[in-house]
Amino acid sequence: MIATLDRLDRTGEKPASVTVELRGQIPPLKQILSGLGAGLILAVLVIFLLLTANFQSFRLSLSAISTTPAVLVGVVIALSSMKQTINIQSFIGAIMAVGVAMANAILLVTFSEQYRKAGFTSWEAAVRGASSRLRPVLMTSLAMTAGMIPMAAGLGEAGPQTAPLGQAVIGGLLVATLSTLFVLPPVYALLMNHVSTRSASLDPDDPSSPFHTIQYQQ
Repeated sequence: MIATLDRLDRTGEKPASVTVELRGQIPPLKQILSGLGAGLILAVLVIFLLLTANFQSFRLSLSAISTTPAVLVGVVIALSSMKQTINIQSFIGAIMAVGVAMANAILLVTFSEQYRKAGFTSWEAAVRGASSRLRPVLMTSLAMTAGMIPMAAGLGEAGPQTAPLGQAVIGGLLVATLSTLFVLPPVYALLMNHVSTRSASLDPDDPSSPFHTIQYQQ
């Protein structure tokens, strides 16, 4: 269909009474892909807001979602190396990889922040958080990658149709794991350097809130 349109464009200017309209599966496919792209952006935005409410810090939530570009880069590299295109299956795989990578990033940021509040500097806390969570992060990523190998290989009758999903997950997770272990700690350390460990909570029932003791003094 696209090749036909290209040949029509090369024929020159069309008469005013002639119109060319693209039909078939391509228009709904473009609509679905645009919807998936908007959904992915919206999901990352919602996760950012939820993490901000949970951590009570824009810096922590920003460092947690900093691995998302690495996932997309890994997906593009995997699909390009396997000569696949961006389709519904690969888009779903990218969303799955983003979810797993985000979980690993939240885990590392949470433990790094605990070390920082314990008295370590941001750099020391980042290193300790990455080293202490090295095994869980690798186990999660490797287990997901191993489970996707049969699908990525395209085994079975419908294997070639679902292969892009597995390939996108594997490529996204491999790059995201490296980013979580080697890029996220420096990002966390830079964002949280010289940041107060005092809680930003305004809830008087929160023991970590600076207003907690004021309530009981009254």
